[in-house]
Amino acid sequence: MRAITIREPGGPDVLEWTEAPDPEPGPGEVLLDVAASAVNRADLLQRQGLYPPPKGASDVPGLECSGTIAALGEGVRDWSVGDEVCALLAGGGYAERVVVPAGQLLPVPEGVDLVTAASLPEVACTVWSNVVMLAGLERGDVLLVHGGAGGIGTHAVQVGVALGARVATTAGSADRLARCAELGAEILVNHRDEDFVEKVRAATDGHGADVVLDNMGASYLARNVDVLAADGHLAVIGMQGGRKAELDIGRLLAKRGSVSGTGLRARPVDGRGGKAEIVRSVRERLWPLVERGLVKPVVHEVVPVREAARAHRLLEEGGDVFGKVVLRVR
Repeated sequence: MRAITIREPGGPDVLEWTEAPDPEPGPGEVLLDVAASAVNRADLLQRQGLYPPPKGASDVPGLECSGTIAALGEGVRDWSVGDEVCALLAGGGYAERVVVPAGQLLPVPEGVDLVTAASLPEVACTVWSNVVMLAGLERGDVLLVHGGAGGIGTHAVQVGVALGARVATTAGSADRLARCAELGAEILVNHRDEDFVEKVRAATDGHGADVVLDNMGASYLARNVDVLAADGHLAVIGMQGGRKAELDIGRLLAKRGSVSGTGLRARPVDGRGGKAEIVRSVRERLWPLVERGLVKPVVHEVVPVREAARAHRLLEEGGDVFGKVVLRVR
């Protein structure tokens, strides 16, 4: 097969479309003919040598894909050759073929085409596992989504709205905030010149945010605790603003607040909190919202996989990207 490989750590130009070994499914796995993958910030870090794949995972980048099942490994019974699916991966998505544990497969939702479906698994599993399974978002809660114009952000805003929450979001321009409003966000904060703590508090009569989904990490930690409502939950899923910060435990205790930090890639497939458990919940509870059109994939551009370097540049430069960048393989 052919795949995108990383010649050496560096900029986008180290990504090369080259020949790679054909994968073979083991017990409990399936082999996919990949239709499309999608670009995530973790892929950029891997390309730079800052985020190596977990032990046993493919060195080929790509944390999600869509495609058609080409072969079944021993013991796989719930899927058939020819099924159109999308999948959560630990790596390997930027390729013509990939092997994936059967527990990480999702059917392509009705109303979503096969290529677009590649944009869903990573954002859906990230948002659902943090905002719903961990933080327990409920109807009437206030959800604050940082980076509402990104792939995770555009999805999280819609999930919050679909579940009956009041959604606040941050973004870096009036245009991007206007597009977030079209997705249902009500409280809009330009992070370049507005204080999200003040604005969320003012818009909620001092209540604050019951759930905060944060991709910034260190630079936002103190203010995220400040914006939390009583019994609120801060879910940290990224470190774009740094790794280390001081936490005022007294402030957190006074609010009876909680803070979690999670990632998907290195989780085990099975067991409590494993990828298969998350995928099951997404299929049972989130996929119906997608099929009803209440949560829609947001794709900025579809780029041929051979132009993965250009796709990485798009995401790194960031300014105009709204939603996901998808890599078409077939």
